[in-house]
Formats: sequence, C-alpha cells, structure tokens
Amino acid sequence: MRKEVVVAAALTATATVVVAAALLRQWKRKKQRQWRETQKILRKFARDCATPVPKLWLVSNALVSDVKACLASSGTITTLNMLVSYVAPLPSGDEEGFYYGVNLRGTNFLILCARLGGKNKPISDLYREEIPIPSNLMAATSKELFDFVAVELGKFISEHPDGQADSADENKLGCIVSCPVDQAVVAHGTAIKWKSFEADSKVGKKLVSDFNQALEEHGVNLRVYAMVDDTVGNLAGGRYYNKESVAAVTLAMGTDAAYVEPADAALQWHGPSPKLGEMVISTQWGDFSSPHLPITIFDTCLDAESSNPGRRRFEKLISGMYLGEIVRRVLLKMAQETALFGDHVPSKLMTPYQLSSPDMAAMHQDASDDREIVGEKLRKVFGITSTSPRVREVVSEVCDITAERGARLAGAGILGIIKKLGRIENKKSVVTVEGGLYEHYRVFRNYLNSSVWEMLGNDLSDNVVIEHSHGGSGTGALFLAASQMDMQNDDPDPDNDNDDPDSDNNDHDHDPDPDADT
Repeated sequence: MRKEVVVAAALTATATVVVAAALLRQWKRKKQRQWRETQKILRKFARDCATPVPKLWLVSNALVSDVKACLASSGTITTLNMLVSYVAPLPSGDEEGFYYGVNLRGTNFLILCARLGGKNKPISDLYREEIPIPSNLMAATSKELFDFVAVELGKFISEHPDGQADSADENKLGCIVSCPVDQAVVAHGTAIKWKSFEADSKVGKKLVSDFNQALEEHGVNLRVYAMVDDTVGNLAGGRYYNKESVAAVTLAMGTDAAYVEPADAALQWHGPSPKLGEMVISTQWGDFSSPHLPITIFDTCLDAESSNPGRRRFEKLISGMYLGEIVRRVLLKMAQETALFGDHVPSKLMTPYQLSSPDMAAMHQDASDDREIVGEKLRKVFGITSTSPRVREVVSEVCDITAERGARLAGAGILGIIKKLGRIENKKSVVTVEGGLYEHYRVFRNYLNSSVWEMLGNDLSDNVVIEHSHGGSGTGALFLAASQMDMQNDDPDPDNDNDDPDSDNNDHDHDPDPDADT
C-alpha cells in the first residue's frame, strides 16, 4: 500500500512538473510572439518615419514652391499663409544706446534692457525679468492687459534706468509678440490672434498705438518703435551680429521661420518701399504640408484628434508640443497589442499629451548602461513601476526615431528657404535658431545639423551656417528698437492707423500653449 502511494505521488509530481514546463514553454512562446510584434511595430514606425536625403530634398522643393506661390499672390493653392513684416531696415550692427524690450507670450511676458555698444562691442548691462500674467487678465480687454504691462514696465525702469539718458529723452522700446503679426506698417501692427488669450475683438489690432497709449497714461517714459513676432525678432538679433544672417527659425513648443526677401520679390507689399530694398517674411511654416512628408498612422490620429485637424501639419511633426505625444501614441499601441509594459495597460499612458518633450529628451539622451533615466521617467510620467532593460531600450528607440525625423525635416525646411533665396551654391548664409527644443535637446540639434550637411554634401556644406541665437529669448526686441528708431522719427504721425479695425483676421489655432519653450 505504501509503495502504491509513493508511486502515485511520484506520478503526480511528474505530471505537475510536466504541466508547469508546458505552461512555462507556452508563456515563453507568448512573450516571444509579443516581442516580435513589438519589434514589428518599431520597424514599421522607423520605415514610415525615414528621411533619406532624396526625400528631404523633395520636402525642401515643395516648401520652395509654396513660398513662391504665396509671394506671387497668383491664386495658386498653397498651404502657407505667409506674413510680410515691415521692419526695414534690419539692424546693421552699428546701433548704440540703451534700449528696453518686451516679449509678450501666452501666459507671461519678459521685460529686458541692455546697452548696445555698436560694432565689435558686446552687449552690456543686460537685465531681464519674467512676469506671469494674472489669470483674471487672460480673458480681459486689451486695454487692461496693456495697462498691466505698462505698470510693470514702470517698475522695471525704476530698477534699471538708463544712466546716460537725458530725462527729457524718450526711451526706446521694442516689443515681440509670441504669435504672428501682420503689419500694415511697423508702427501699426495687427496681430492675427493672440494664442492663449480670449480677449475682446480688438486684442491684437493696432497693437503699437494701443501699447503707446497705455504707456503714456501710466507715465512710463517709453515708446514702442517696433512690434513683431518672436521669430522675426530672432532674425533681427542674428543680423545685428552678422550681416550674412538671412533667416531665423524658432524650434520650441511651436515653430516658425522668417527670412529676408528682396522687396521686389513679394507682391504682397502694399506699403512704402523699404529703405534697403528688403523685407522680412514670416513664413508661418507650421502650416506647411506636402505629400512628401513622412506621415505615419500615429501622426494621422494625432491630427484628427487635435483642436485644429488638417492644419499645422509640419508643426505637428517637428515641434516640442507634439514630439512627446507621438512617442506616447507609439508606446500605447505597443502596450495594447504586445503587452510591452505588462498585461494591463497603464492608465496614464492613455492620457493625451502626458509625455512632454523635455521628458522625452531626457529618456532619449540617457547614456547609462541600463537606461536608468528611462525607467525613472516611465515611473514618474506613466506610473510604470517595473521595466526590463530591453523594454527601456525600445522606449529610447521610439524617442530616437521621432526626434530624428523632426530634426531632419526642420533641416530640410531651412535649406528650402536658402534655396528660395538662391544662396546655396555661391553665397554664405547664416541661420539663427532659437527655442528650447534646439537649445536643450542635444540629440535633436545634432540631427538637424547633420541633415543639412548630408543634403549639401562636402562641397557646399560650408555655405550654410546654423547658429544658436545671441542673448537668449526676447533680445531681438532690443535690436529692433534700435534699428527702427530713426525710421520712426521720420514719420510725422506714427500712430495714425488707417486700417479697418474690424477687418477679419486669419486664425492660427494651436493646441495648448504651443509657443512656450520646452
């Protein structure tokens, strides 16, 4: 009897081992299938995002065609709605004196001042202060907003006065608005829309004259001499330091590009001819679209679910607002279809825009052996508590594919502008780039630079120089104030505005706060 019990127990144990081994083999095969599916999704995403040099030139050429069509105003359908910015002349580098600047953003504004020393002399006495806009002013009238800015400017001036100015002199102020500005003339700016503001119908119209009125009412001894969008301001800063600076690009949460165009090339010009025969064009290239853009199913879904479907397609591929969201969508598909993060899909992974571009950059640039920063960010952002090194490697690869595509497309856009100007083969061109995405995302910056080198080849690569902006955000306002002062002094009535204040404005909607730095 005892022998029979022992035999039965042995058989039971053997069967248990066999079953366990079978279950283990089944589990391993399941995991292998899931891993193969993960790799399949990753490879397809990489193929769909590929940006070989021939494709980049197709994108560049498409942008050139759209720019030319928009300038010609010939009725040709184009995805661009470019704006002529009448800031003529641009800084020459010889400007001297003490100037103030304001950078109006969506939820805050930057006040700064500095002394320009002229040729071969560095900027000195540079001070800046960032001031949040109270929430009650987000839905206020334009007058209330400008009143608030004027009061804060008065405080700033008292702390940072121009020690060499005569008290009777009127200080100079340049202003940059982090949204498109379409100027009839520079002193009568009309903004298309102030993103992040829901103010009355006059917000963004007659900006300069309204701002000057607020300054006068509050006894602030400043006068606005220039108001443009921030990319145009970056171009002004680039021109101050280098006369070969012909374009500027903003790569932050949003994106735009501005460049210098001969005045006779733009039929949109309706004002007086610029003194130096050139004007600045704000391309609004975030709206650029082309069949040649490498758009994936993830981009298509992102666009369809955005607040502006069908618009800002280029921006949705290259700007900091959307890069992290693209990565999140790829990881979500992997989690749902291949159980990349376990049998249950993390709830936070299903939340749109949960992954910011700075967190994406941190994961992408993690050089540790086991991608420890990737694991830390997955825990912090998505609540994913346990991941293997190979899973973290997949996350890093998704970030790399997304960032490489965005950066190389931005490089193609830059060369499209240079090609439009006919400067690729025989002229040196300097392009100023501003924005947290370019400044702080090292791998993105490297991919952008390498794409330009690859497209130009060894023989031409030295003809295009990409530089980070000088002085940081907002300093373009100082250079604009300096270059515009003499021109505005020649205007007997700079605040006269003959434009119809009730004319329709174009609408450039974005998802939340696309112009903040990453």
